[in-house]
Formats: sequence, C-alpha cells, structure tokens
Amino acid sequence: GIAGCCAKTTTAPLDRVKILLQAHNHHYKHLGVFSTLCAVPKKEGYLGLYKGNGAMMIRIFPYGAIQFMAFDQYKKVIKKQLGISGHVHRLMAGSMAGITAVICTYPLDMVRVRLAFQVKGEHKYMGIIHAFKMIYTKEGGFSGFYRGLTPTIVGMAPYAGFSFFTFGTLKSIGLAQAPNLLGRPSLDNPDVLVLKTHVNLLCGGIAGAIAQTISYPLDVTRRRMQLGAVLPDSEKCLTMVQTLKYVYQQHGIRRGLYRGLSLNYIRCIPSQAVAFTTYELMKQFLHLN
Repeated sequence: GIAGCCAKTTTAPLDRVKILLQAHNHHYKHLGVFSTLCAVPKKEGYLGLYKGNGAMMIRIFPYGAIQFMAFDQYKKVIKKQLGISGHVHRLMAGSMAGITAVICTYPLDMVRVRLAFQVKGEHKYMGIIHAFKMIYTKEGGFSGFYRGLTPTIVGMAPYAGFSFFTFGTLKSIGLAQAPNLLGRPSLDNPDVLVLKTHVNLLCGGIAGAIAQTISYPLDVTRRRMQLGAVLPDSEKCLTMVQTLKYVYQQHGIRRGLYRGLSLNYIRCIPSQAVAFTTYELMKQFLHLN
C-alpha cells in the first residue's frame, strides 16, 4: 500500500494532465503536454495539478496492497498447483494480480477520473462522496461505477503482467550474473541478496516503459468510457470496441490511441521505479525477506 501511494504521489500532476489530454478537455485540448503542465497552475493554481489525488490515495493504498500481495500468492499457487516456473509464472501471476486489484478498487478509480477531469469554475462534483452519490443516482446504480471495466481488465492483464515479469526477470538475471556489482545483502536478512537502490529504480523504470507501450491504447479507451456522460460524444463510446474504433477514426493512432504517451513515459517510468523500489525497501523494513 505504501509503495503504491509513494509512486502515485510522485507523478500525480502528470496523471492529471494525462486525463485532460486523453479525453480532449475543451480548456486544454489545443495544448501539448508541457504547455498543459504550465497552463493548469495558471488557470487553477498549483493545487490544480493534484486535483483528484485524494480519491487516488484512497484507491491506491488498497490497490497497491492487493496487487503486490496477490502477485506473491498467485506466484506460489502457479508454481505449486500448475507446476509452471521460470519466467512465465511471473507473467501469469502479474496479470492475475493486476486484474484482482483493478476489480476490487475500480469504483474509486472512476470517481478519481471524474474529479481530475473537472476544471475550476465548472464543478459538477463537489468532492469524493458527492461524486459517488451522483454517479450512483444518475448513471444506473452500481453498474455506473464499473463503466469501462472491460478495457481496464484487458489492458491491465498485459500491463501488470509485463511490469512484474520484466522487473522480476531483470532482478533475477542481474543478481545471478553480477551479484557483487548490482546486489547487496538485505538489511533484514544478510543471507538474501537484493538489488542496490539505484539498480532497483532502473529495473522498475524499464518494466514500466515496456508495460506501458503494450497496453496504452486500452488505457485511452478506459478513460473515455469512464468519463462517459461528461463527454459530448459519449454515445459513440459505449463499448470497448466502439470506443477504440471511434478514437482511431476521429484522431488516428498517434493523436488518438497513443495521445499523451510521451507524458505517460515521463509519468510511468518514475512511478514504477518508485513503486518497486519502495516495495523492496518496505519488505526489508518489515522483515519479510
């Protein structure tokens, strides 16, 4: 949980800008990544860059906790029950852990996106609880909270899978090939080798970059579906396939399906680096090695 919170707070301003760009907010749609980063504080103050971050923290603590815990548990089950080991079980366990965490915390993500998309002076939602009430009453009860879940799950499977897979593989290869150069004894158990902090950050960053590239179009689809009634073209984005087609036809690949990807690298690489590094440090701090 702490690993998730540290990672997301590090990159919260970039997250806000990504949502504004992905869904073509009319105040910022003519701007690029860096000009939006400069425009938001001018229009909404510096705290505008952290809009929706309260809902994000409420979501990300259980999300991070469930994801990392589920990964360790799934890995054991896949190894023992299915007899699959090597690098493949990391990919499978990572995908399953990501899907589990998403399903458990999706309504909080929905609320966070709605809050982050709002611009000062045009508030439809007054806060987290008000947003929950409004979505529940105006958008079909509980089903309203799970709008866009399909592309999220379809996108999360490769994202979490390749993220855990890449990090775990780089870690095991690094410690096997160059233990003295890349590793050091764990603080809580000298018999266990762990990666040095800067190597951990690097491996986490590479894992984030690879995972992000593979799953990004589905992330764009998810955001547009989540924003739903807030967008003028919402009736054309009711299903995952419809949304993918619509975004591709209207905006193409670079300006549609991959819009904001450069920002996502800047956002996701440090986020994953901090997440994996904090997780490894917390394991030592809590004597889990």
